[in-house]
Amino acid sequence: MESRNKFHLPYSKSELEFEISPAMRATVVESRQVQPLLDVTQAIVHTLRHPIGSPPLRAMARPGARVCIVFTDITRASPDDLLVPAVLEELRQAGVRDSDVTLLCGIGMHRASTRAEKILKLGAEIVERYRVIDNEPQNPKMLVDLGTTQGGVPVSVHRAAVETDLLIATGIVEPHQYAGYSGGRKTLAVGAAGEALIAHTHGPAFVDHPGTRLGRVEGNPFHDAVTEAARRANLRFIVNVVLDDYKRILKVGAGAPEPAFEELVAFARSVYEVPIPHQYDVAIGGVGFPKDTNLYQASRAASYLFFAPVPVVRPGGFLIIPARCEEGAGEGVGEQRFLRAMRDAPNIQFILDDARRNGYPPGQQRAFVMAKVLEEARVVIVGSECPELVRDCKMIPAATIEDALALAQRELGGNLDVLIVPHALLTLPVIA
Repeated sequence: MESRNKFHLPYSKSELEFEISPAMRATVVESRQVQPLLDVTQAIVHTLRHPIGSPPLRAMARPGARVCIVFTDITRASPDDLLVPAVLEELRQAGVRDSDVTLLCGIGMHRASTRAEKILKLGAEIVERYRVIDNEPQNPKMLVDLGTTQGGVPVSVHRAAVETDLLIATGIVEPHQYAGYSGGRKTLAVGAAGEALIAHTHGPAFVDHPGTRLGRVEGNPFHDAVTEAARRANLRFIVNVVLDDYKRILKVGAGAPEPAFEELVAFARSVYEVPIPHQYDVAIGGVGFPKDTNLYQASRAASYLFFAPVPVVRPGGFLIIPARCEEGAGEGVGEQRFLRAMRDAPNIQFILDDARRNGYPPGQQRAFVMAKVLEEARVVIVGSECPELVRDCKMIPAATIEDALALAQRELGGNLDVLIVPHALLTLPVIA
């Protein structure tokens, strides 16, 4: 942690510079600095050939076998353009034909990916050469019912992932609001799941559960549910990374889903979880591309800071998030449900009461989560291209960070304590 007078935060594909008043005390907190991998390609190849708790892919695959690789969509910074080609090369060496491989984009309930996004994620050559498809969570014909978990979660997964001989998933291991840590089984168990599974795991009973917290895996019902769902779908191999604040790869892990994930989580915790001394009056959280392209995704920065093991702001405090939001609330089914729930509710309490009484469809959980945040804190979105939409969603638009801080100063008075988290989705402040 450090203190200074001039600051920079990610904003879209560039950054914002701002200063704070001398009457405010600023503390900057970032994840632990770790040397990025110098030869990423070689690290990936080595990891694939020496996996954790599993034979190498070359030993698992065989000529004539059908293979499905579930990869992350454009809202995730997973370097699939590096991971997927390395996996495909291992499969080729095992004699697997291109025509027997399906690449399934794990969009969850997000909008379908465009061809340009598929090329960005995988490279033009792979998109031309292989079958590349999106999850279809609302199409019963494309889903396979895999029963119900012990916790009562209905499991349905895309047919391409189930009707295969070898199921593989990529992903990033990073703090996640519901899963504790993302990656591992989640790319498959949520990204390639049917709407019913997503609805249940993102429902009010799960979101309200005290075990559903950032950084918490043990005793987390969401983690337990997606782990069991991945087992039922027979996910056999994962290739995951841990990234730094600048999306550089710090560690690659591959192998059997559960032991590989556990090893990566242990490393991720050592990087992302950072002690802070107390709660603050104001927290400013950076997001950047691709998460700040819409309000649905960008609002995660506010909820991450709020749903740290202890909220980083005091009750009544301010969470300030710079986000361009050029796609508005977001174009997917889930994003539009979030928008309608936030916009059409008369107040925050209505969103909470309605969700707890009647539940909600997938995507609308973000409205419930943000209502829980807004019940105790104020959220300011800075630099949005859709300020009226921000206002409709019960948040406060501001042109600049200085304007947002001036608002907080007027509301709270005194010498404000300000916490600045340049990479709010990759830093987990924990009150020591």
